[in-house]
Amino acid sequence: MRPALAAWLVLSLLAGRGAEMCGDPAGAPSHSASAPQLSPEERLSPHMPESLRCDACHAIAFQIEEQLRKAEGKVGKKALKESDYLEVLERSCSQDWESYGVLELDGEKRLAGPGLPRQQSLSVMVSGGPWPGRLSKMCHGYVGEQGEAQIYGAHRRSPAALRQLLCHGDKGPCAGRKAGGPEPHKGLQNEL
Repeated sequence: MRPALAAWLVLSLLAGRGAEMCGDPAGAPSHSASAPQLSPEERLSPHMPESLRCDACHAIAFQIEEQLRKAEGKVGKKALKESDYLEVLERSCSQDWESYGVLELDGEKRLAGPGLPRQQSLSVMVSGGPWPGRLSKMCHGYVGEQGEAQIYGAHRRSPAALRQLLCHGDKGPCAGRKAGGPEPHKGLQNEL
């Protein structure tokens, strides 16, 4: 009896009737997602595209915050010595950034990864390629522009103060947006 039942199950699945047996209604809509179509700027430029800079800044602030918080945890949450926070900031910017990539959500490209808002809809993220190098370059740029002491001071005040310093200041990539997180982007601008 069991071989007959197994054969019937295999034949039913091959005939396409297995979905009905598993509780899925016949003709249920299928879902699919495709990788985002990247423009030449998004594929080839060594710089982060303007439309993704706010997301990138929030990712960088998150990584810096995480690394500094971990380092402080090792010394009992006390303030780090200058040599220690300099090392942590260098390590933060020089990490591999491989967990970040770009995806398309409702026709709009967004950066995705740790510290960025979760994307709810079905989407495919393209990681690797130029994204890690761009994030590292931006991170080093922020450290050079703002200075390690100012970045560490903002971190000591709060994660929101660090995001405000890096992302939402007058010249920040999220200038004019609320400091809670990146908002949707409108259009690409050529940076080349």
